[in-house]
Amino acid sequence: MQGKWADISENLKKMLDSGIFKVWIAPLRASIEGAELRLTVPSAYMAEWLKRHLLAKFREAAAPVLAVAPEAVRVRLEVAEGAPGRHAAGGSASAGELVASVVPGLGRRARAEAATQIPLPQAARPLAASTRFPTVGWRHSFEDFIIGPSNSMAVAAARDICRQGGQVHTLFVAGASGLGKTHLTQSAGQAISGEGTDLRIAYLTAEEFASRFVQALKSQDLEGFKSRLRDLDVLLLEDVHFFQRKKAMQELALAVIKSLQDRGGRVILTSSFAPRELRDMDPQLVSHFCSGILTSIGRPDREMRGRILTQKARSFQVLLPDEVRDLLASRLHGDVRQLESCLNSLIFKARLLNCGLNVDLAMEVVGQYAGIEQGLDMESIIRLVCESYGLSEAQLRSRSRRQECVQGRNTVFYLVRKHTELSLEDIGSAFNRRHSTVLRSITAVERELARETRLGRQIARAVSLIERSAGCGVPPQA
Repeated sequence: MQGKWADISENLKKMLDSGIFKVWIAPLRASIEGAELRLTVPSAYMAEWLKRHLLAKFREAAAPVLAVAPEAVRVRLEVAEGAPGRHAAGGSASAGELVASVVPGLGRRARAEAATQIPLPQAARPLAASTRFPTVGWRHSFEDFIIGPSNSMAVAAARDICRQGGQVHTLFVAGASGLGKTHLTQSAGQAISGEGTDLRIAYLTAEEFASRFVQALKSQDLEGFKSRLRDLDVLLLEDVHFFQRKKAMQELALAVIKSLQDRGGRVILTSSFAPRELRDMDPQLVSHFCSGILTSIGRPDREMRGRILTQKARSFQVLLPDEVRDLLASRLHGDVRQLESCLNSLIFKARLLNCGLNVDLAMEVVGQYAGIEQGLDMESIIRLVCESYGLSEAQLRSRSRRQECVQGRNTVFYLVRKHTELSLEDIGSAFNRRHSTVLRSITAVERELARETRLGRQIARAVSLIERSAGCGVPPQA
């Protein structure tokens, strides 16, 4: 019986965050009779929390061990005799105190991590302090960032910049979309903001930076806006390639970065392009980009893809069998977004069919994703874009400014950059366009995709159809 509970616990450990497992699962005592899982818990509060949040997870984790369907598993929660019940009615105790009452010996860090998972009454939530820039709700941390050969230097530099007295003060991270630049930047922001409340931190995309600049102009508060930027201790600025050909923005960004660097502040910059590719940019600004550590993030290898899938499955609180994880990791060669999308699709289909994740189901789903990288080169991209937009190759290569021609060319540039190793010069040469034109076109596509505008949704559908066509070898379903 204890062997079965050990197997169920191991499944739960794969499905849940480590802090939740330590606090809510590790203290349990279990007995099993047939398809009934009887759990003895240390407190009435804990029993109520488990009932509200984890009953479905217990059934999902127990089903393969007990050899029954998840809905056939019966879970009973019993409070241990003499257990404290003072939190059962939802008193005014803090989340940390609630965790401490359940597992008194748990370390401070683990208690803090687990406490973030407990919903507090509204009155107990602290009010955000007033800051010069809005308080950032950091969505990512280093704890859930998977490290491998493709990003180890970037992570090491980002961790160093978070340390007081670290050697790195300026970090420039280049990499294609979907490889973790935002995750890494937000992880650094969260770590730095934990140093103390007096640090002045701004986290912006270059487009948000430009939007605030325009707003300051309209409200006649430009000097105030510049002053707030120059007073920063930490600037996290994403997608700096958006500043190309925007002279006023470049001048302000240069002034802010110089001010920060002169005062020993910290700067993290990200871009889809390396500094050497940013030619429509003030050379002084590019020089300051390059004044610290330059690094890049590449695509994950197979072993790293497996660890990413495991972490994603845990964040979704689902059980991902090892054989399913290995299949996905071996067949998918794209970015992290592709891995997450495929796993999401697999989970959704499993829930529709009311079954667990298994190899047969994974084979059906992964066919929509696998093989994309092997099937796309410039020639095939041009052919597929022409088919998608109803254009001839001559129209695509022409100087026409018709919307469908521009949109088709921009899509070609975006896909070639994403799926091949061709440089911006190589792409431009194939279309008799300048390097800077290709870069602006790719930036325009990225902006529309990020904004999810009507045009962005059109491009996203075209890109999805093209990638699926290349991956599957047959036209995708409408």
